[in-house]
Amino acid sequence: MSSSRAVRFSRFGGPEVLELVEVPVPDVPPGRVRVRVEAAGLNPFDTKRRRGLTGEVRFPAGNGSDFAGTVDAVGEEVDGFALGDAVLGRAPFSAQADHVLAKPDALVRRPATLPVEVAAALDTAGRTAWDTVAFAGVGRGDTVLVSAAAGGVGVLAAQLARRAGAIVIGTAGTSNAAFLTSLGIVPVRYGKGLVDRVRAVAPQGVTVVLDNSGRETIEAGLALGTAPERIVTIADRDAAAELGTADLPRTPADSGTLAAVAALIADGELRLPIDRVFPVEEVVAAYEHLERGHLRGKVVLRF
Repeated sequence: MSSSRAVRFSRFGGPEVLELVEVPVPDVPPGRVRVRVEAAGLNPFDTKRRRGLTGEVRFPAGNGSDFAGTVDAVGEEVDGFALGDAVLGRAPFSAQADHVLAKPDALVRRPATLPVEVAAALDTAGRTAWDTVAFAGVGRGDTVLVSAAAGGVGVLAAQLARRAGAIVIGTAGTSNAAFLTSLGIVPVRYGKGLVDRVRAVAPQGVTVVLDNSGRETIEAGLALGTAPERIVTIADRDAAAELGTADLPRTPADSGTLAAVAALIADGELRLPIDRVFPVEEVVAAYEHLERGHLRGKVVLRF
């Protein structure tokens, strides 16, 4: 085993700059675990980074952060993982590869009933959804508006808010309305007239807004009378600063949160739909699909 494959890019641009290249199989230093990747998730942040919108990037650059696979080597000074363990987790900007090196605290064991494609898509979306609901203090008695409620973060945040005892309204296109209804979420169509449509289904008012799409939802929350500190965005920090609402603080990644969300999905208490699975050889097409939007859940690469 002397070579591996990895998704890389050497210039900023659209999905067309992504390449699947041969690289050496990485040696395992002390304190690291090597994982043979079976599937890797795509995230919108990948697109921003690839387009040069997130700060310095060194070329050639790796791609993706979320993955699932099997431990195939364990470095010295590592406890808790062994060869053959099924795991999921994160390897920032290097997850889309046959082999990744990960810190032990960035991994959790994959429950046997959790499909590998779902596990691969879970780290960023699962932790973000959990943290958003917790930061907003969602609980019984709340009425929560979640934007992009059929997307990866939104669908989990909406379900977690319901699990906390809230009434949940989710924005989505008409093609996802029945799906949201099946989860106990009240669907409303996004776009012009959103405030009136939300008022029609929530005459009691909206106490929390969890924004996954941007300014439109933040402005709608203010128009609906939601307290600014309970309008939380992950999509538009500039709008939050301008309008005096909240954005989700950047906090250290918590593998305990990831394990909790994975267990809830494995037990059937939450659902994370997979919109489409692409072979890694079709990584360009996968990102083109992601960037067209209007997805239900996550997009995943298989290795």
